[in-house]
Amino acid sequence: MVTISAGTLTLAAAPTIPGFWDARERLIKPDMSTLARLRFLTTVDFPPFNFLDWNGRLSGFNIDLARAICTELEIEDRCQIQALPWEELAGALEEEQGEAVLAGLAVTDASRRQYAFSRSYLRFPARFITRRAKPFSEPLPKRLAEKRVGVLANSAHEAMLRDLFPEVRVVTYTRSEWLLDDLKEDKLDAVFGDGMRLGFWLADEQSLNCCIFAGGPYLAPEYLGQGLAIAVSRDNPELAEALDYALQQIDSKGVFAELYLRYFPISFY
Repeated sequence: MVTISAGTLTLAAAPTIPGFWDARERLIKPDMSTLARLRFLTTVDFPPFNFLDWNGRLSGFNIDLARAICTELEIEDRCQIQALPWEELAGALEEEQGEAVLAGLAVTDASRRQYAFSRSYLRFPARFITRRAKPFSEPLPKRLAEKRVGVLANSAHEAMLRDLFPEVRVVTYTRSEWLLDDLKEDKLDAVFGDGMRLGFWLADEQSLNCCIFAGGPYLAPEYLGQGLAIAVSRDNPELAEALDYALQQIDSKGVFAELYLRYFPISFY
């Protein structure tokens, strides 16, 4: 993984299943005996995190994660998951129709004034992809100097690319399909963008198996945000702490790795 901070690139371990917990940290197991129920609020329109399967059942990474949390907290009989339209989630939490929002609510200064959050359970790194026949290796700032690198215009990834890889020749696009088609047709040396979405494209038949990840992944919270976390009411910080305990246990026991590989067969880390 490559962490980017204050314009500096530092190399870490080779790409693998992401982990965001310090193995030396010990969180106290919460007492859930007074919790009447834990209702997770989510959506159905953000695959592979939340979607309806072929049988109309609520499925996805977040759904399985919610169930794993309830198992870890030993409250399976008091655990519920309800899907709502995205625009209704905040109001439903405020009106106490649920206790937690597990639906990709962004962690920002503004949202922190409205909610308490668990720690991030998944972050989205930036990645380069290149043609399989013309791979690049680290250090990419040097390898891609004067090379044509495509990126979506006016995106956080464009700003990151220009600031942190100043020697590349930036080529901007307004549509991702045009960007990726030009890479397939060898009109670009590389593409820079969201690792998760690029991973799904690499796995899709539309890519024609043309391309691979190169270097990275790159984490840059100042450009890409804090990733995914679970939101709860600001007056219920104890629940956020309980979720942190469950998430750490899920990670340490390998459950997170199992879920990650199930829904992201081509790792974007």
